[in-house]
Amino acid sequence: MDSVRTRFAPSPTGFLHLGSARTALFNWAYARSQGGEFLLRIEDTDLDRSQEEYELAVIEGMEWLGLDWDGEIVRQSERRARHIEATQTLLDTGHAYRCQCSRESVEERKKRDVAAGGPGTYDGRCRDLELGPDCGEHTVRLKLPLEGLIGWEDSVFGSSGQDASQLGDAIIQRSDGTPLYNLAVVVDDIDMQITHVIRGADHQANSVLQMALYDALGAPRPVMAHVPLIVDGAGKKLSKRRNNVSVQQFREEGYLHEALDNWIVRLGWSQGDNEIFTLEDIGRVFSLEGVGRSPAQADIAKLDWLNQHYIKSLTSDDLFERVRPHLERVAGGPVEDSPSLRRLLDLLRERSSTLVEMAELARWQLQDELEYDEKAVKKHLRPVALPLLESLLTAMQALPEWNETALATVFDEVAEAQGGIKLGKLAQPVRVAVTGGPNSPGIFETLEVLGRETSVRRIEQGIAIVRERSEST
Repeated sequence: MDSVRTRFAPSPTGFLHLGSARTALFNWAYARSQGGEFLLRIEDTDLDRSQEEYELAVIEGMEWLGLDWDGEIVRQSERRARHIEATQTLLDTGHAYRCQCSRESVEERKKRDVAAGGPGTYDGRCRDLELGPDCGEHTVRLKLPLEGLIGWEDSVFGSSGQDASQLGDAIIQRSDGTPLYNLAVVVDDIDMQITHVIRGADHQANSVLQMALYDALGAPRPVMAHVPLIVDGAGKKLSKRRNNVSVQQFREEGYLHEALDNWIVRLGWSQGDNEIFTLEDIGRVFSLEGVGRSPAQADIAKLDWLNQHYIKSLTSDDLFERVRPHLERVAGGPVEDSPSLRRLLDLLRERSSTLVEMAELARWQLQDELEYDEKAVKKHLRPVALPLLESLLTAMQALPEWNETALATVFDEVAEAQGGIKLGKLAQPVRVAVTGGPNSPGIFETLEVLGRETSVRRIEQGIAIVRERSEST
């Protein structure tokens, strides 16, 4: 076929995993870069673990990442009759045979073979018996070559494969008539006319049997591309116990889908020294030649950097809509749009790596009652700050206008009147009084965002705290 067709084939047994998201992105990107098609297949044959909620979660995760697919979703569970048909075809053409060996007897013979220095593979006892469908309980095995390399040229890892003598004839259908994973995958890929299979390097072990299945079914092999595994900062394979591994979790933690797309595509792929890639860029320039072989390290610091980059690029309207759910969580209820809140969000762009962090930094604007940082109160709302706060409060209440310029002038005048103290000696007690903590945007911007009424009320509360501390000492 001339037209490129790739696929993403997740199992609905959990949320969209980071590694699975990268597989989906690489397949989507290659298809789009080649003007081909990207298909979605749900591999839901594990009935004990497959759940509809997880299928929906996978689809939702893909949609959030912006990965659209072509055509209808294919569900593997609905294709069992086709898989059984393919097994029968293999039996009819002599590429498969029925096997009556019990699991226990096979394992016992494998152990003896290993003890004797052999590979511990199935010994082919039923290979030439030509058992018919009436032979009783049986599995179906693929008849593999007895020698020679079963190999392929991998687009990432180069020459790959394994000697047939080290494999043994593999089961492709259980004794209950259920086709196994490797057969179902190959049949589905053939019927869906998949030209390129792009997946994690942990699937390389499956590829040897799958190459043999393509040959036995008389179908052209697809191009295989196994991409490197993703590891954490310590070089260990990502673990649900140790790491954030689901796309939904990244979203809940306040990462933008633009940043996650950009970060994920760089886990194992590169194009020169470029770091910033929009989804449109990825769909245009992605190539298998840019995929490396070494494990890809999931550097969260790089994701934070990318996320802040994209946060800074959002329009005011887009930023507000995306951060709103996180603001409402902090506020404990609905958050109304306002010019002052928009102004604060703009000020927090440079200070926020995630939307969750931005919402937390805006906490003092969202809540009527401040939550004071005890360390900041102890350090800055001391008796020595009382005359500073009282003088500033008096001067601020007399301001005809409430803006950054007027506030800066008042601070300068009070600092000079208090013996020429540095601005920080005045700004920090005020910052703690009006925000509850030691960190915020510039003090003048902070006060302007809060407004006169709230700022005055909170400075009065700060003065009350200082007086209470003075009386207790």
